[in-house]
Amino acid sequence: MEQQVYSMPRIGDKAPEFKAITTQGEINFPADYKGSWVILFSHPADFTPVCTSEFMTFASMEKQFNEANTKLIGLSVDGLYSHIAWLRTIKEKIEYKGMKNVEVTFPLIEDITMEVAQKYGMMMPGESNTKAVRAVFVIDPQGVIRTIIYYPLSLGRNFDELYRVILALQTADEFKIATPADWRPGDDVIISPAGNCGTAKDRMDGKEEGLDCKDWFFCTKKIDKDTVLNKIIKK
Repeated sequence: MEQQVYSMPRIGDKAPEFKAITTQGEINFPADYKGSWVILFSHPADFTPVCTSEFMTFASMEKQFNEANTKLIGLSVDGLYSHIAWLRTIKEKIEYKGMKNVEVTFPLIEDITMEVAQKYGMMMPGESNTKAVRAVFVIDPQGVIRTIIYYPLSLGRNFDELYRVILALQTADEFKIATPADWRPGDDVIISPAGNCGTAKDRMDGKEEGLDCKDWFFCTKKIDKDTVLNKIIKK
């Protein structure tokens, strides 16, 4: 039978729909996650050391992500029983960077047919025909893809950056701003460039209160850390 060919999803696209068996039961994505942000991520294979370190890190940060209204979903092209055995091994035997007895409670998708991995462009033949690369898709509460990050098989992810992405995207949506390089909550944010000459002049003349304009197109303002986190973090 001819294999279905999918185009790679892009930022701004609706997340491809799928139903899947996971370690936490069947899911219907993205319908089951409406109203929540989601990090959907793939890993190459169960019982591999880099993936083990990543799953332990994600599991240790799950509460932190959940407080930012963000759910985690993992995927590999291994089967369900392999997933279960691997996650049990992580909990019972593996200690890494002070983490031990780590229980992974977010769902891990069984994708032995590679259908989901193909829909999301997680298979990269230049890396492997049988393993998904380390893809990360950040999907908003309306089911729209907002960020896509790919890592090769050999490179473990930076989880502080993934959490920063979640905070930055939600801050941009909430306050209608953009975030500059290396932004963290409490740092100055970027205001959209002036759309006309009058607004540009007013900004440079200091007529828009609270703005710090380096030039007509580069204006920042302060939003303090508590204001940002009180809007995003729900404990």
